[in-house]
Amino acid sequence: MTKTLDAVIIGAGISGMYMLHRMRGLGLNARVYEAGADVGGTWYWNRYPGARVDIESQEYSYSFSEELEREWKWTERYAAQPEILAYLNHVADRFDLRRDIQFDTRIASAAFDEATGRWTVKTEGGETIDAKFVVAATGCLSVPNEPKFQGQDRFKGPTYHTGRWPHEGVDFTGKRVAVIGTGSSAIQSIPQIAKQADKVIVFQRTPNYSVPAHNGPIKPEVVEAWLANRDQNRQEQRLSPAGFLSSNANEALATQLGDNERRQVLEDRWAVGGFTIGAAFADISVDPVANAMVAEFAAEKIREIVKDPKTAEKLVPRDYPFGTKRLCVDTGYYEVFNRDNVELIDLKETPLSTITETGVTTTGGDFEVDAIVFAIGFDAMTGALSRIDISGRGGQTLKDAWAEGPKTYLGLMVAGFPNFFTVTGPGSPSVLSNMIVSIEQHVDWLSDLFAFMGMYGLATIEAAPESQTAWVEHVNEAASKTLYPVANSWYLGANVPGKPRVFMPYIGGVGAYRTLCDAVAANGYMGFKLRPAA
Repeated sequence: MTKTLDAVIIGAGISGMYMLHRMRGLGLNARVYEAGADVGGTWYWNRYPGARVDIESQEYSYSFSEELEREWKWTERYAAQPEILAYLNHVADRFDLRRDIQFDTRIASAAFDEATGRWTVKTEGGETIDAKFVVAATGCLSVPNEPKFQGQDRFKGPTYHTGRWPHEGVDFTGKRVAVIGTGSSAIQSIPQIAKQADKVIVFQRTPNYSVPAHNGPIKPEVVEAWLANRDQNRQEQRLSPAGFLSSNANEALATQLGDNERRQVLEDRWAVGGFTIGAAFADISVDPVANAMVAEFAAEKIREIVKDPKTAEKLVPRDYPFGTKRLCVDTGYYEVFNRDNVELIDLKETPLSTITETGVTTTGGDFEVDAIVFAIGFDAMTGALSRIDISGRGGQTLKDAWAEGPKTYLGLMVAGFPNFFTVTGPGSPSVLSNMIVSIEQHVDWLSDLFAFMGMYGLATIEAAPESQTAWVEHVNEAASKTLYPVANSWYLGANVPGKPRVFMPYIGGVGAYRTLCDAVAANGYMGFKLRPAA
């Protein structure tokens, strides 16, 4: 039996929950399909030790309800995963969202029917849904990058992926643990694992820049000041470069300051912690000379913290500019290498040869361990969609349409796929921003669009191919003016073998992007093709 809906929403994370709330407000019959057993998205799945947000808690929260914002009390400056998940559960309860969410359900396929102008969506369990709209709220970091190391199936001990951590937790007491990878999840988890394990061996492929969080209980005066100026703060967030205000962006140029003045700015921001150092100067991301100045400051900090000079030098990034890979925010990461039970193995010096029955072998030797943690990141931005069989006009699949890299108009729609929408998709600020601010902007924009279509009796909307081409060119041009494409980062899909190297997010800024999207809507959804009902 086929279920008929106005909209299928894929995913019950932050975007799927808010999309459902907004669609209900429009009187649309929408249902969310979620692979997990409950709400939360990335915060449901990512439960590795030390997992926490890297944007200050009051800024990493929904803004659509003032009552919600005033009633929820954050406990830490940077909330940990359990607290964020509790918050999202509170939102689901407060707005009674679960009655329209189907858990433990993966979407297998979605096919557009040109005769009816509607989508046929099928679940892996065999259900069929007929829907006017399909909204992919699948998340940018929701599909783990699967380990593909020679011999990994031979290992006799337990293995874990930071992106699919056991919900009951893991006790490493008395264990020797190998951690492969040094991205954000490793940088957050290694200090916690080291507190338990007898031995932690960190296998580093590429060192990452990380800055201290200086986390702690959230200060009451910070909360009071935020709420006292809530409306203004939220509006400033929406029009800011990255969607959050705590970075305190500085318009000064590093290259135009004296050594002492520049050093003082960096010292002050290092003392504050978090992403403030990334916004210390306006030329960090565009001028190699300015970037090198900040990179050298960060290298000096690593050398100050890590007592063993050889280990410190291994932890200093050298083959990409500062901040062009996701800047990590840590609690005690560099300090952990001063512990007697933590060892760093540089895989550029001694590459990983194979995983054996008892551990890890590099060209420099054998390392016997009891457990392996794969902290190797995600198939970012396109991973979740590539695992669903999505076909649009003429039977063209999304996989084929994106064979050379993802192409969208505004990061919202793909030419040839009517009434199919991607929340914070490739070509939008997305992962270069405060995700909740970008999610709310997309969901609000789509809600206005659905209301517009209902008002004027429109059956379908799709991106015009020429608009998509022009937007992709603009996204690439914007990125090319910065240092970001220099790094082999997951922003380009460089961490996934065989994935096309395309810079996926839009670097033009949250505020500028919002203004552009608003202008598109104000001009009758310029660049889109709208068709009336038959």
